[in-house]
Amino acid sequence: MITLEPVDENAECVWREVRLPSLIPLVPKPELDRESGERRRGRNILMAIDHGPNSKRAFDWALTHLCRMADTIHLVHAVSEEDSHSNSLMCLDMNHGIVYEMTEGLMEKLAVEAFQVAMVKSEARILQGDPGKVICQEAKRLQPAAVVMGTRGRGLVKSPKPTVVEEFVTVRKRS
Repeated sequence: MITLEPVDENAECVWREVRLPSLIPLVPKPELDRESGERRRGRNILMAIDHGPNSKRAFDWALTHLCRMADTIHLVHAVSEEDSHSNSLMCLDMNHGIVYEMTEGLMEKLAVEAFQVAMVKSEARILQGDPGKVICQEAKRLQPAAVVMGTRGRGLVKSPKPTVVEEFVTVRKRS
């Protein structure tokens, strides 16, 4: 049986900025005088990204239905501490490693796509820690107009231990 432990909300978050290609959109003047200042200034939209298909689907949906010109999307990828210590061969440390390089490449590709599709600026960060906690901390820091995320995938690294749902299904299958 898996025991759940409370997450320390005051723990410090480790993060690293990702340098994206410099694509600066030109924001046209508002069409009407009565358009809100929010539209002219743009909004912050936080997008939690991993390497799974659901994350890409949520990203595409947000570009199509949510983002407007002059908005800024903040791409965030959370690397859980259990993933970073689970496989010493892959060396998943924030300073070097395969996950950082793959995520940096993914974020660059998504930033270019966001600019081409919706003419929005992009910023990106890779955060280390409990995904739920670090995404909430980032949302608190940015105060975004929206938070977009797909269902939680395991990304590049599959967890070596079964999840609660997998254990439940396995127990049900045996009986």
